[in-house]
Amino acid sequence: MVRITWRGNSTQELLSSCRLRWSYMKHCCHSLTFNAHMNSSYASDVCMTPIFWVVDNYTHCLGPFFVIGVACLTTAVVSIAYWIGFPFWLAKGQLALAFVLIVGNWLLLNVIFHYIMAVITPPGHPPENVLLVEAVTMCGKCVTPKPPRTHHCSVCNRCVLKMDHHCPWLNNCVGYGNHRYFFLYMLYTTLGCLFLILFGLEIGYKYLWLDHGENWTELEPLVGQPVKFNLSGHIIPVTHPHEYDEFDLPAAVHNLPTPVLDTDAPSPGRRRALWFMAFTNVAVVIALGTLCSWHAKLITRGETSVESHINEAERKRLLKEQRIYINPYNFGAKKNWKIFLGLVRGRSFWRTVLLPSWHKPEGTGLSFHTVHDAALVDEWP
Repeated sequence: MVRITWRGNSTQELLSSCRLRWSYMKHCCHSLTFNAHMNSSYASDVCMTPIFWVVDNYTHCLGPFFVIGVACLTTAVVSIAYWIGFPFWLAKGQLALAFVLIVGNWLLLNVIFHYIMAVITPPGHPPENVLLVEAVTMCGKCVTPKPPRTHHCSVCNRCVLKMDHHCPWLNNCVGYGNHRYFFLYMLYTTLGCLFLILFGLEIGYKYLWLDHGENWTELEPLVGQPVKFNLSGHIIPVTHPHEYDEFDLPAAVHNLPTPVLDTDAPSPGRRRALWFMAFTNVAVVIALGTLCSWHAKLITRGETSVESHINEAERKRLLKEQRIYINPYNFGAKKNWKIFLGLVRGRSFWRTVLLPSWHKPEGTGLSFHTVHDAALVDEWP
């Protein structure tokens, strides 16, 4: 009985010693890796650091290939649309063809213009080696004064005025100087793909859905009697059991339907091109349409992609203090869109938005009006 008690005490002491050592090891590990700012976001940033490094150092090398890819993809889609769509709508009538050509080329013109301008237009950078009275802080990476709404691009390794993001498809930053071109390119590309889908549904239904091999029907019922296949491959009824076996009988004459060759049936190459158009346009509408909707929401709220994260964090911080955060650059949906599209100083919507326009954004990008400005007039600035 004494021996059993001794073994039980020994087992408890061993378990207690193991727990103590495990607790000591955990405390040592925590003390060596302690960080007062540690949270899930910080941990995810640490884990994503290698990916960020690759993006920052190699995105600018891949940018030209992305631009060439966009140009080749656009050229392929437009070429297929003319190759297959033009004859189809020409057969429909001249009025239908004229409508498709006018609307389609108007969309194409806007897509090409706004993409080229978004690529070649600088987003805007703070001037160097000058005293900036508009500066509100210093950039910790390039150690230069930063005006309001300016952020550092790790890919370009420069500060960008009113930076939204770095777009690899443009091989350029989206910022103060080219934000309007970038958004209108997305908008017109989405509309152009929707246009091709809408006016290509009938073409796809005719050439991809319907079967063009069955263009004739049997004229005589074939149920309940023997049949044969003639030289053309059609099924014919046998009216005499030995009509082809006896040489003294004349050959039977049958009135058979002549197969109609469908000259409109697409070749395998055209069918593959139509499937390519279908998948490409649907994918672009989903991807680019979603991105365009997101940017439209940001424009309505008077903020950029970078500012949306900053403002959201500020809202949460002030909410804990039972205070409300007000975006200083949010003048209301209508005025935000007028400022973004440049519909000021008498500019019209049809000339500025519906047609290509080279007008630059108002101001210098170094300072911006806020909702706190007392002298704010309708025609800002």
